[in-house]
Amino acid sequence: NLEGKGEIRQRDLVKNALRMRPERIILGECRGEEAFDMLQAMNTGHEGSMATVHANNPREAISRLEQMIGMAGLPMSQVSIRGQISAAVRMVVQLQRLADGKRRVTSIAEITGMEGDIIQMQEIFKYVRTGTDADGTSHGHHVATGVRPRFLADLVAHGITIPGSVFDPSKPL
Repeated sequence: NLEGKGEIRQRDLVKNALRMRPERIILGECRGEEAFDMLQAMNTGHEGSMATVHANNPREAISRLEQMIGMAGLPMSQVSIRGQISAAVRMVVQLQRLADGKRRVTSIAEITGMEGDIIQMQEIFKYVRTGTDADGTSHGHHVATGVRPRFLADLVAHGITIPGSVFDPSKPL
């Protein structure tokens, strides 16, 4: 009801999903304290789990996640929260709605760990806008930044091979 009686919070749903021993958890939109439970799931064997967060860029997505974990009201320091995030989150994939209303993947970044109390991140691919035509359609293309992700060895261990040329910024994707 309007007073919240009988309310089922997203945090409760994440906790109940964990009790079912899933291989992965996919959380459609992380908006608050459930971010802590999602992070705990990612750090306790639910690899490949995913969640969406609204932010303007990958760095801000991590900052928003940090703020949402703080909403859980647990006595955790900022450095501890950041450590948990850097241990759990491997990649940030940013989608952005362009002027023509279409969504595009505009950045793929890897979380590489912590340096001091700062989460380190490196962009692997980015979307370069090249213009808009007369009917308003946005144009552009994806380019590699030249950075090879650190998780490549993990992909190979799982039988996934990616040619090195994919990461060459001089070659088209």
